[in-house]
Amino acid sequence: MEETLIIVQIESPLATVTLNHPPANIIRPALIEQLSAAIDRLRADRSVKAVVVTGAVGSFAAGADIKVIASITSAAQGEALARTGQAVFDKIEQMPVPVIAAITGFCLGGGMELALACHLRVAGDRAKMGLPEINLGIMPGFGGTQRLTRLVGRSRAMELILTGDVINAQEAKTIGLVNRVVPESEVLKQAQGLAKKIAAHGRQSIEAAMQAITEGADQPLPAGLALEARLFGGLCDTADMKEGLSAFIGKRQPKFQDQ
Repeated sequence: MEETLIIVQIESPLATVTLNHPPANIIRPALIEQLSAAIDRLRADRSVKAVVVTGAVGSFAAGADIKVIASITSAAQGEALARTGQAVFDKIEQMPVPVIAAITGFCLGGGMELALACHLRVAGDRAKMGLPEINLGIMPGFGGTQRLTRLVGRSRAMELILTGDVINAQEAKTIGLVNRVVPESEVLKQAQGLAKKIAAHGRQSIEAAMQAITEGADQPLPAGLALEARLFGGLCDTADMKEGLSAFIGKRQPKFQDQ
């Protein structure tokens, strides 16, 4: 029987994805494959409006499986492995609803790259984060060099990747790597609370806002503004917009129907 390395719990509108590979949730090919299937399932489920990714037994993910890396015998094999991981993490980044990483314990190497692929990150106050691949004579291969640079800037990313340093949650917050730092015991609760707060809004406005941010960031400002205007216009023709305005005028909480 296949080992269950990814556990998916859906309590609409929230889904929680748990990496279940004790003791440190090492990222290996079978886990990547199951994660890919889980993301496909959640993307197809229109009742899910936010996703939390977390790790079992106290750590988010302590990196890739060293045995798998050691088994690489050619440049082509290494590139294929990197592209496989990149493709799955791209799926996460391209989710139309927010994916929030709930980070406890170690978040290193491939685990850090998974967290970087998520849209938001909530870290425990004892979390340790880094991309230490250079200590093994390699470099990040699942998107770390690209996403970390875009998130914290070239200079910070260069230092972290070239030194292989592991930083604490407070420093990660200071450089913009994580959104929030909370007590370790509160990480999952806080991440799920953030997810539920977002999911209380209309799905169409969530998707449109995320599209404007992610696609617009890669375009010149005029093109990004045109995208924003088009998406804003589309929302003005929805039932949820009418409900939102009616609720505001009536001084009540809106009841969005995702229509």
